[in-house]
Amino acid sequence: MTTLTEGTHPGGFLVWEAHRDYTRETITVAAGTLAPGTVLGQITASGKYAAHDPNATDGTETAVAVLWGKADASGGDAPAVAVVRGPAIVNRHDLVFAGTPSEGEIAAAHAALFAAGILVR
Repeated sequence: MTTLTEGTHPGGFLVWEAHRDYTRETITVAAGTLAPGTVLGQITASGKYAAHDPNATDGTETAVAVLWGKADASGGDAPAVAVVRGPAIVNRHDLVFAGTPSEGEIAAAHAALFAAGILVR
């Protein structure tokens, strides 16, 4: 029997949100191919979003949003949708982090998302 490996789905990380027209925004992803549920930071100089990087110094060191669906900005800027504010609850097991952040870095990202009204459970 063939084994089916199911990937992530758009919004699969979301447990609850107040109203999608309030919690989500269309954003610009600056670089990379990102999966749904990727934790994002916002580049201070441009206002564009990229994968959260706790070691960065360009603004992406602070988690501010969660990517709704897949975004492919490998060839340049790409539009995408993200949960940028709460009230919203997301499943911590479905969040995607770039690289291999430490537990402390993940906890700090969760706290930063909470400051935006996005509760990680």
